[in-house]
Amino acid sequence: MTSDDSDRLLPEQRARVRIDAMLEAAGWVVQDYKAVNLYAGTGVAVRELVTNAGPADYVLFVNRQAVGVIEAKKKGTTLSGVEWQTVKYQTNVPNELPAYLVDRERDDGSTVRCLPYAYESTGDETWFTCHMDPEPTARRVFWFHRPETLEWQVEDHVNHGGGTLRARIPAMPTLEHDPARLRDAQFEAITNLERSLKDNHSRALIQMATGSGKTFAAANICERLIRHGQAKRILFLVDRGNLGRQTLKEFQGFEVPGSGRKFTELYNVQHLTHNEVDPVASVCIGTIQRVYSMLRGDADLADELDEKTGEDVAPDRPVEVDYQPALPIEAFDVIIVDECHRSIYGVWRQVLEYFDAFLIGLTATPGKQTFGFFNKNLVMEYGFPQAVADKVNVDFDVFRLSTAISEGGSTIEAGYWTTFRDRETRDERLEQVDEDLTYDEKALDKKVVAKDQIRTVIRAIRDNLPAMFGDREVDEHGRLRHIPKTLIFAKDDSHAEDIVRIAREELGKGNDVIAKITYKASDGAKPEDLLQAFRTSYYPRIAVTVDMIATGTDVKPIEMVVFMRMVLSRNFFEQMKGRGVRTIPDSDLQVVTPDASHKDRFVLVDAVGVTETNLIETAPLERKRGVSLDKLLHQVALGQVSEDLVSTLASRLARIDGRIGPVDRDKLEALAGQSLRSIEHGLVDAIDPDRQLAAAQAASGNSEPTAAEIEQARKALFDEAVKPLAANAELRDALVNVQRSFDQVIDEISIDRVTRAEFAVDARARAAQTVESFKAFLEENRDEITALQVLYSRPYAKRLTYRDVKELAEAIGKPPYRWTPERLWEAYETLDASKVRGSAGTVLTNIVSLVRFTLGEDDELAPYPEQVADRFDAWLLQQQNAGRTFTDEQLDWLGLIRDHLAASLSIDQRELQDPPFSQRGGLGRARELFGGDLDTLLTELTEAIAA
Repeated sequence: MTSDDSDRLLPEQRARVRIDAMLEAAGWVVQDYKAVNLYAGTGVAVRELVTNAGPADYVLFVNRQAVGVIEAKKKGTTLSGVEWQTVKYQTNVPNELPAYLVDRERDDGSTVRCLPYAYESTGDETWFTCHMDPEPTARRVFWFHRPETLEWQVEDHVNHGGGTLRARIPAMPTLEHDPARLRDAQFEAITNLERSLKDNHSRALIQMATGSGKTFAAANICERLIRHGQAKRILFLVDRGNLGRQTLKEFQGFEVPGSGRKFTELYNVQHLTHNEVDPVASVCIGTIQRVYSMLRGDADLADELDEKTGEDVAPDRPVEVDYQPALPIEAFDVIIVDECHRSIYGVWRQVLEYFDAFLIGLTATPGKQTFGFFNKNLVMEYGFPQAVADKVNVDFDVFRLSTAISEGGSTIEAGYWTTFRDRETRDERLEQVDEDLTYDEKALDKKVVAKDQIRTVIRAIRDNLPAMFGDREVDEHGRLRHIPKTLIFAKDDSHAEDIVRIAREELGKGNDVIAKITYKASDGAKPEDLLQAFRTSYYPRIAVTVDMIATGTDVKPIEMVVFMRMVLSRNFFEQMKGRGVRTIPDSDLQVVTPDASHKDRFVLVDAVGVTETNLIETAPLERKRGVSLDKLLHQVALGQVSEDLVSTLASRLARIDGRIGPVDRDKLEALAGQSLRSIEHGLVDAIDPDRQLAAAQAASGNSEPTAAEIEQARKALFDEAVKPLAANAELRDALVNVQRSFDQVIDEISIDRVTRAEFAVDARARAAQTVESFKAFLEENRDEITALQVLYSRPYAKRLTYRDVKELAEAIGKPPYRWTPERLWEAYETLDASKVRGSAGTVLTNIVSLVRFTLGEDDELAPYPEQVADRFDAWLLQQQNAGRTFTDEQLDWLGLIRDHLAASLSIDQRELQDPPFSQRGGLGRARELFGGDLDTLLTELTEAIAA
């Protein structure tokens, strides 16, 4: 038919022309009623066949039996409104017509016999209902099914009573929980998904933290759907080729429950490396770009395109697909989308929606578009905090590193001979710049390569490794003997090359220690072989990558992840960060890192400021790194509970739980009356916003509780979560003692230097001489130095300021004394250690403690910040006894004010505009929280806790 002929047709006639073509492409023989020949093929579509309700647009025959009808409508018709017409023809089949009929339940509860298959179509839009399904529900399909598919379903319905996967799923046996095989989260995910499938949800999303065993759970799902649901074929979509190989290995190692055999021994699993589906494959593993290539009818897909992520090769506009007879819409019963990110639900979306299949998403980091695509049917939510509490993941610390060039760029002045390099070939040439060449930080490693910036970052990492991993062996140069397994993210392949070269030079290590693992071959080695060595062997210690190891790749021994590139996607950042969260048995870790005793955290080195953007979604559970466990537990006992404190306790208990032996575990559980894991879960649950909302709804009886009701529920959850610790002093002491048994104190603060190099004199005599000289100095200068004037006057005539203390420090540091707070502190400790607590450290305000102790104002010499903290705790207790209460946010602010006073001695409203207050809303937020009492409160706190 020509386009002119088509233009002369009525709209419904044009729809029928399109439907005819669709049926023929799907393998149906299309005939007029008057020229019918049911022997013409397996499937015959007869136009205008007369039923007891009149002529139907199309009646479908399979093996000369009527099995379904098609109602054709003009383009633009809303098809849900014509379903009654389809039903009319389905249920009015002439008695003499050979037909396969099933029971259809009416609204009044009665049943009627009808043809099982019903389609409504305009040629552009087609909806399908199968009355073999338990709850026949119309669903949109891209095309018509092949007659062979309907033939198989009818035969299965006759022989087994099933017919369709939707009909067989409700009969699947309940999954038995075997903790030796499945973690609780995996069991819950599988159970919830199967419930969703039974409820006829065509799409479902499983959110599980990176490293929590999503792929293993998916293998269980596949096995159960194939064995019990008789799913013909499942498509397992991965983000790129190397993840496909990793997934294939997971299936090859998966032992089918109760059989003693591997998955691949019972079922055929095909990794799609060519554009052809194995007809006997039960599971196909491939990328979205591979499937799109197959739908296009391409002979094959280039290997390098299959190795890239779907996002990397995604076109600018959404792809459009047409029907491909070699890969019909029913080619897959189920599609599992594993960690394929936003592009798959955007430009690649039609590839997924081409197939008439259940869609199951697996992700650790769902975005809004992901939730929308899966109809907000989130069947499992298992986040990072829960995974840490279950020891499925480890927590992390952020080490922020910045340089002058990485923060502000630089300028190459005119006249310098400068190297220019081709980014692709890396060919270099020298040119003399004739004008200043200024670049900002955004141009780094793209338009400009500042080698000293890379060098400075690598040196800083090298020099700080002993502080990051304080329990590791160091060599004669004070550097770590075994560099922890480290993953560095570079901006592109050229940047990765520069990092590798400079890192080898700065660390003094060879090719085997530091390797580039990208899609481009490195030093003649295959990326897959390098990745396997990085995963299981001692070498390499450091892998530099762009995104080959960014998502999905499992390298459990990684203990440091370094960002030398900015990331613009929240999901991608979470995935990249997730490379470090995996747990690993101690023995396996020690195979690749001999001096590592246990992995209970990893270090995220941020050299670009990525953690300071709004991308970071999963914050560390550990939020009070500088606060001892003893002090945390003491704060809990006093009722000083905040979200940061609850979160930090969860992290600390998880680390203890992962390291204690059976004797200590039994002792702690006997004291607690429950397991440590149970306490950890209570803490994690308490900081979950969803649980806080649910608690507020239950307490208030409102589906939309007020902010005050949510805050009240939040505090109640916190109080309940910490109660096992707050109400059990014996348990608190035992926890502290257990931690001390396997902890060493790592001083990351004090800077050491040589203070003496001479023949020894009696230490006590020298200490006594120092103390007496210091007393004399104070007496002689009591009227000369402002700080001493204040400290000698009782009551204080005025407030002591930081400038006053600094003046005093400069005075005692001058000849002939050359005293430092550290030296004076050591002298007192030598004379009577029982009266000295802690050390002077580098906090200038500790001079106040020294003077007060020397003047007899204090009975104990203790660091000034600790004295301030003790006085703050006492002040809070007084307020509590007086009936004055504070919200969690107010307590957080009071803690910041306390820390400021400990370091600066005074505070006024202007200082609330500066960090860290500005990061919490500054002066404006403080006024909102404390109202007109702010000035009075600042004065009261200063007088109560500062010197």
